[in-house]
Amino acid sequence: MKKLLELYFCFFKIGGLTFGGGLAALPMLKREIVQNKQWVDEEELLDIYAIGQCTPGIIAVNTATYIGYQQARSIGGIVATLGVISPSLIIILIIAALLSNYMENEVLLHAFAGIRIVVCALMLNTLVSIARKGIVDKLGFLLFLVTFALALFTPIPTVLLVIAAGLAGIIAKRKEGKRR
Repeated sequence: MKKLLELYFCFFKIGGLTFGGGLAALPMLKREIVQNKQWVDEEELLDIYAIGQCTPGIIAVNTATYIGYQQARSIGGIVATLGVISPSLIIILIIAALLSNYMENEVLLHAFAGIRIVVCALMLNTLVSIARKGIVDKLGFLLFLVTFALALFTPIPTVLLVIAAGLAGIIAKRKEGKRR
């Protein structure tokens, strides 16, 4: 029971303090799950995050479900998932009840503009952090450039880009192993 409460409140905190979606959640996940709780290491978190990005649904929810399951099986996955979505449900209900009366409020509009800027900064910080861990050689850099260009300039689904990059990594490492 203690582990379930710990999972719920850990992910409740992440869900309640993260604005801007999955990428914006990564720094918080890193701090809470890797550094504070030490449930996974940073590399494993990035792997879980990548898998969560390839699967249907919200990345933070997928990540919470996976880590919850890893910590306390099926009930842990359910509890962690409920933890991460509870703040959003509460906030949405409050906003729906109150915000419609204040949508033209200039202070509120400026606050949202400021929040968007902070979310962009958090996402950029996350991108740099992931790049430092993931781009470790020339092949990684080339894969990054090609994938980035394809994601930016083509309608290729993200899941296909992730699968293709994974396959390219497997093939490259096998060839590298044969050369040795």
